[in-house]
Amino acid sequence: MEISTELEDNVRQTLKKINLNKKEKILVALSGGKDSTTTAHLLKKFGYTIEGFHIDLKIGDYSERCLRAVERLCKDLKVELHVYDIKNETGSGMCYLRSAIQSNKKLKNCAICGVIKKWVFNKEARRLNADKIATGHNLDDEAQTFLMNISKGSPKLSANTGPVTKNVSDKKFIPRIKPLYYIAEEGIKKYSKNKKLPVVYDKCPCALDSYRIQVRKFTDTLSKNEKLNIIKNFEKLSKKINRGSINICYCETCGEPARKKICKRCELMK
Repeated sequence: MEISTELEDNVRQTLKKINLNKKEKILVALSGGKDSTTTAHLLKKFGYTIEGFHIDLKIGDYSERCLRAVERLCKDLKVELHVYDIKNETGSGMCYLRSAIQSNKKLKNCAICGVIKKWVFNKEARRLNADKIATGHNLDDEAQTFLMNISKGSPKLSANTGPVTKNVSDKKFIPRIKPLYYIAEEGIKKYSKNKKLPVVYDKCPCALDSYRIQVRKFTDTLSKNEKLNIIKNFEKLSKKINRGSINICYCETCGEPARKKICKRCELMK
């Protein structure tokens, strides 16, 4: 079977598994990279109602190229694009924000950026009346995350993840879906090139020292079937993990959903 057909069939099966409704408004978190670009391309091709959302992190030429790629994609797909300019919204680009936070807290670049982006995605998706947020997380990403949580002795951190967010129900929390959950990164790269999608293939220049990069070096040595086995075993294990109740409250500073009195983003921004 041709790789394009196989990949599309697998994604269709995942969307069917999570029972995604074509009438729902899906906000696709677009970075300009191959994964989120392929996600938007496929959701549109399969007839889902989508809009694009891009966070311009203001990381020099890299961010400029990513924004151009996202704009071209949304123009080609004939979908609306929403751009969140982080400098306009916060007063500074991600590099300055991160440096300020790291002067007080010993955190990796990607950890800081990830927390801030998740906060933005949820708040803006709610403002735009989206029913779901779609991200480009793939099989490699999910295998890495599970292995990272296992190695840290925190398997419960993976218990609520999957092709769709589990066990989190709150009027302020927009569920997230991952259409590429069972698709290997290499297959996505081949697909995006085959379809000539507008993609920035460079890695983020700030992703230099994360723990994920170390774990990725290991998962890159594994076959697609071995990565699938990691996820399948995780799914079996997750049924036995006592997740406990997830108590959602609202951050005393920003009012967004949180598990503590102050959300992670506001803790960082103090």
